[in-house]
Amino acid sequence: MKSVCVLGNGQLGRMLRQAGEPLGIKVYPVGLDARPEHVPHKESVITAEIERWPETELTRQLAENKAFVNRTVFPRLANRKTQKELLDSLGLATAPWRLLKNAEQWPQVFAQFGDLAIVKRCVGGYDGRGQWRLAGGGQTDLPQEVYGECIVEQGIHFSAEVSLIGARNRQGKTVFYPLTDNLHENGILRVSILQPQARAKWQQQAESMLSAIMERLEYVGVMAMECFIDNDKLLINELAPRVHNSGHWTQNGASISQFELHLRAILDLPLPTPVISGQSVMINLIGTPVNTEWLTLPLLHLHWYEKDIRPGRKVGHLNLHAPSMQQLHTTLTALAPLLPDEYRSGLEWIEEELSLYKN
Repeated sequence: MKSVCVLGNGQLGRMLRQAGEPLGIKVYPVGLDARPEHVPHKESVITAEIERWPETELTRQLAENKAFVNRTVFPRLANRKTQKELLDSLGLATAPWRLLKNAEQWPQVFAQFGDLAIVKRCVGGYDGRGQWRLAGGGQTDLPQEVYGECIVEQGIHFSAEVSLIGARNRQGKTVFYPLTDNLHENGILRVSILQPQARAKWQQQAESMLSAIMERLEYVGVMAMECFIDNDKLLINELAPRVHNSGHWTQNGASISQFELHLRAILDLPLPTPVISGQSVMINLIGTPVNTEWLTLPLLHLHWYEKDIRPGRKVGHLNLHAPSMQQLHTTLTALAPLLPDEYRSGLEWIEEELSLYKN
């Protein structure tokens, strides 16, 4: 079986390596500054855990390697302008948007979009960085250099944020997980919840949208599609051509994790639909030291990234998977006092969401 080189050696590359070990797949996450001669890229399938990267000796060589799966897709989806243009060309619903060229556009922007506009850098910016939420008048605080480098889109007063994780192989077969509910705070994903039937109403529509995207791009591997639910319809917010934070629950809540599914797809291994049972919760650990007391809870799984702890930095996540709602509730109740106060709003949101679908 071929080995896999992952461009990027953060937590996603680490978890891809972990997923490959039981299957005997050697996965090598590599830093952007690695020497090409130290990387077995010539005999490997190449993937990436990041959408964009600087030009280095290694990335120049990888760009010429035909075994680099989706190598032409990454730059297209890493730019929010070309990503939005793709969605428009496919007739897929997304927030109304335009390129922000100069400050003189603002009267027309608010006339078109209403009381809230979101400015996003075309390239770069994630976890709330490089983005601005603006009501009328707020645009005067924008740095001048954003003009010509950003898109502006209509602010959506959505009722929920959901994501769909799917995979496609070279033969065009696609498989999907159920839609996941997500809570973001300050632009950072704090919590994901998976209740298999909670969003069944939108599942087919979401699968159709993501299938169309992957088909147009001839994409191979796992892709994530983040959406808003707005007035009973789905609007695509952003696409990620890789394994995704909101799919981390699959490590303990599905028969095949998103990381294994990605390896199967890019290596032409069988791609069955993962089996889901019970309910799952994923809680991002953000700037929080590890607490071994978490391990007293038998339904909790700790995934620690071994990173330096800094405010706002994702340093790990907790997966909770339970066969029954009551077991999940009991575990969450026991976990609450073991987490810092800033997690309280996320835990309350989880309980509210679970109560909506307890029957």
